[in-house]
Amino acid sequence: MGKPTGFLEFGRELPKKRDPKLRINDYNELYEEFGEEKIATQAARCMDCGVPFCHSGCPLGNIIPEFNDAVYEQNWELAAEILFSTNNFPEFTGRICPAPCEAACVLGINKPPVTIEEIEKSIAEAAFEKGYVRAKTPILRTGKKVAVVGSGPAGLATAAQLNSAGHSVTVFERADKIGGLLRYGIPDFKLEKWVVDRRLEVMQEEGVVFMTNANVGENIKVADIMRSFDAVVLTGGATVARDLAIPGRNLKGVHFAMDFLTQQNGRISGKEFAPEEEIWATDKNVVVIGGGDTGSDCVGTSNRHRAKSVTQIEVLAKPPADRHASTPWPNWPMQLRTSTSHEEGCDRNWAIVTKEFIGDEEGKLKALKVAQMDFCSAKPGEAPKFQEVPGTEKEIPCELALLAIGFVHPQHKGMIEELGLDLDERGNVKCNASYQTSVPKVFAAGDMRRGQSLVVWAISEGREAAREVDIFLMGQTKLEAKDVSMLNTTSIYAI
Repeated sequence: MGKPTGFLEFGRELPKKRDPKLRINDYNELYEEFGEEKIATQAARCMDCGVPFCHSGCPLGNIIPEFNDAVYEQNWELAAEILFSTNNFPEFTGRICPAPCEAACVLGINKPPVTIEEIEKSIAEAAFEKGYVRAKTPILRTGKKVAVVGSGPAGLATAAQLNSAGHSVTVFERADKIGGLLRYGIPDFKLEKWVVDRRLEVMQEEGVVFMTNANVGENIKVADIMRSFDAVVLTGGATVARDLAIPGRNLKGVHFAMDFLTQQNGRISGKEFAPEEEIWATDKNVVVIGGGDTGSDCVGTSNRHRAKSVTQIEVLAKPPADRHASTPWPNWPMQLRTSTSHEEGCDRNWAIVTKEFIGDEEGKLKALKVAQMDFCSAKPGEAPKFQEVPGTEKEIPCELALLAIGFVHPQHKGMIEELGLDLDERGNVKCNASYQTSVPKVFAAGDMRRGQSLVVWAISEGREAAREVDIFLMGQTKLEAKDVSMLNTTSIYAI
């Protein structure tokens, strides 16, 4: 422990955010510089607990007290070595992860938790600035070839791990640029794309091959992939958006949230769209349907478009301001969260059901018909029951409605159907405990396997799937495991 009394002496502090009135004029990241000394002070708040619950809170099993201690000592090289041993991309998670590790911080029982996410980001940035991040090309190649289909966080983590094990890895991406959700889903004001490009340059130098505009199952034949590679890992994500089948759904002005966000990210990178295809919030009453992170990203993007108004509605009841008794420490707490996008301007409403999209004579959206919902208590373990409150139906002006109500499963048409893969009850690719699908040489990881989830979970899935693929190809693995209890009995060299 760097400073045994640090948690008593120092309070939680985060970098200052740029003024909302100024930052909505651009798509740059939101936070100002913090400084290494302040980060060291925040790291000193770590208690080095006898049982560090932050480990279990983190899907990657990051070794948090140890890298906090190294940061306090300002030994950035050691801190980077510890962090990168469990997380391939802390420069991503340090910016966009909701930090379940902080929710499980022991200090957080009765005080504000350690700023783990900010410390993680600072370690990653210091590692790049000080030259600790260097391409590490494998000395020996195994002669095995692996195809990774999908270049989001799960695919990149899989590729990085398998390449480090000496396999020749090719990543196939159907879009025009590598990155998946990181590239075209997450707005630049949360994750500027130079951060992604910087990492991709390192991976390419290490030997990973990236193929863009390569849609396996369409312009790339599945049979060719199966014939040319010793193993295939599917990491294409859960890309089929949940729809809202109500009257007026086909009106002009009703769009999936991801179409809106993807287009804006492409616009920033220099892509152009036909006028009839463009989705703009400018001078419109925007209603974002869905209260999660994707909805919040739509709010921030709409504010930057200079929307006339931005309203976000959620069918569930308003969460409590503080941790609810149903999610006690160290669980991820059920409570109200206000994002940086909400701070920039948004009218938030809960327990609202959307009943109809209302259009004008030209088939353009002009309003939403909504109603208030009443939630009834349910038995423990049961979903809450709700019903419409009589007399609360009303219309609200809306020229742009964005559906941010989640994703149901991966795209089945094409690759998955052609491979004949078994699916689970939710429509995701079904795998055994070794991430192996019903086709022996085909594996799956990330949202395609577990369903819609967090970037940090996708990275974890990619790492674990890579270990199993390495075992499949070589009979053993030297790749790190997240936890000793997860070690395969044939993985005699792990950890």
